[in-house]
This record gives sequence, C-alpha cells and structure tokens, in this order.
Amino acid sequence: MSDAIQKDIIIIGAGPAGMTAAIYGQRAGKSTLMIEAKAYGGKIINTPDIENYPGFEHISGFEYAQKLYNQATALGAELVYATATGIEKLDEHRFIVHTTSGDFEGRAVIVATGAKSRALGLAREADLIGRGISYCATCDGMFFRKKDVAVQGGGDTAFEDAAFLANYCNKVYIIHRRDAFTADEVHVAKLKDRDNVEFILNTAVTGLIGEERLEAVELTDKVTGEKRTLPVSGLFVAIGQAPDNAAFDNVLSLDEKGYVVASEECLTGTDGVYVAGDCRKKKVHQLTTAAADGAVSALAAVSGMK
Repeated sequence: MSDAIQKDIIIIGAGPAGMTAAIYGQRAGKSTLMIEAKAYGGKIINTPDIENYPGFEHISGFEYAQKLYNQATALGAELVYATATGIEKLDEHRFIVHTTSGDFEGRAVIVATGAKSRALGLAREADLIGRGISYCATCDGMFFRKKDVAVQGGGDTAFEDAAFLANYCNKVYIIHRRDAFTADEVHVAKLKDRDNVEFILNTAVTGLIGEERLEAVELTDKVTGEKRTLPVSGLFVAIGQAPDNAAFDNVLSLDEKGYVVASEECLTGTDGVYVAGDCRKKKVHQLTTAAADGAVSALAAVSGMK
C-alpha cells in the first residue's frame, strides 16, 4: 500500500479545464484533487472582460475563475499548491503523481497544465522582465500610464492586450511579423480607428534597447530587411503559448511543440491518464473548449474506473 494521499482522480492544473474536470468528477461520486503550481484559474484570471463564454455577456476572468473554484470546492474537490514533477504508473488502475509537496495516488490522472506565454528569445529579454518587458498587459499595463508601448503579436491575445493598454497609454503600437493579423476581425475593427493605436505589419522586434529599463526596440522589416528604432517604455509579448508537459512524457505522447497528442475523447494512449485544455494538441484553444475538455476527460476517467 502506498503512503501517498489517495484520491480517485488526480488533476494536474487548476485552470478552467482542471476545475471543470473536478466538478464533473465530484458530481460522478469520485474524489478529486487538483494540484496547482501557481494560482487557480490559469491565464484567464488576467483577462479583464470575457464576452464570448456562453451564459455571460460580460464577466472578468478573475470572477469567472472564482465562481468555478467555489463550485468545485463546494462539491468536495480539494486543491493543493505544488508543482507536479512526474507521473509513475504503479499498475493498471493506480498512479503516483510526484510533486514538490509530496506524493499523491490516484486511480486516474488528468493532465490539465495549460500553456505559458512564449518568449521572443532575444538577448537581455529575461533581464528586462519587470523593467519594460511584460507578458501580461492586464497585470502590468497600469505601470505604463501615459507612456508609449508596443505589443508584439497578431492574434486575439495581442489585440486584447492592445485594447486594454489603449485606455491608459499615450500610444500603442501593434507589431506583427506577417502582412495580415490572425485575430478575429471584431478585435481588429475595434482598434483600427483608435487615434492612439498604430499597426506595424511585416515587422519583427529583433532587439531590445536600454540598460536599467527598456527605452526602445529594434524593428526589422521582414520584406526589405531594413532596421529602425522605435522608442517605447514597454513591450508586451503576445506571440502564443508554450505547453509544459515534458515531466510527464513517460506516460504521454508529445508532438514537436510539446503538446499532448490525444483523441477528442481526451484519451492519451496510456490507460488511466487523460488530458484537458490548452496543453492538448488541438485547433481551437478557447475558454469554451478548455471547459469542454474538462468535462470530457473527467467523464472518461470515471467510465474507465467501472
């Protein structure tokens, strides 16, 4: 018998997918434990206004996460703050999840680790985090009130960040490597006519300028190769997400980018191990699909115990 704390379902991650899985697991009469390294809610807590989730015309990401957490814990789900460092399969129906706060045993495991912001990979980028470089506009945007800033990216997140910053900053530049944005047209249209927003296409940030703080960025035109300097006090990086599943590759099949390869039923290929949310390889990464994955993975886990 293992000395690890035992539950029916161990869920690695307490974002929308993980907490939804906990709700469905508890409602099915199974005990669930969520393991979260940072704060429950995941990236959604940094979104000031959600307007595309069914049932809510407008709700902040923080409020949504709080409601989800309250619902899960009211049903009996538990949360432990720790970093999961590995999954060990004991037998067909028993797994140990190793963490920085001890071991936990489950009859099934759901990996719902989400994805973290992708860095540009530029020299001194890490040194300037908190001194002009940010990956979260809603977290840090207020520090740049009445200043000029840039957002690198062309997707929905980049435009959401820029829309937030435009309310407080003197000037917001949206810089994108391609000649067209990938964001929904509704997001592009909202900012196209804003006086303090400027689009810079076919361009990449290729250098960071400033010693103690960011003072400017080097821009390179992707068509002509021409370089120029753009004075800004802040650079908000919104170029996509990167999963963090490497610690579990003994029980998961990962693609070249590190996402979990699984079926639409959230099956991983290892019996008893399931996946949910943004860490899974799929075409659509949205709040609604994360919640859907949470429900599907939990129901699959429950069915596998019968």
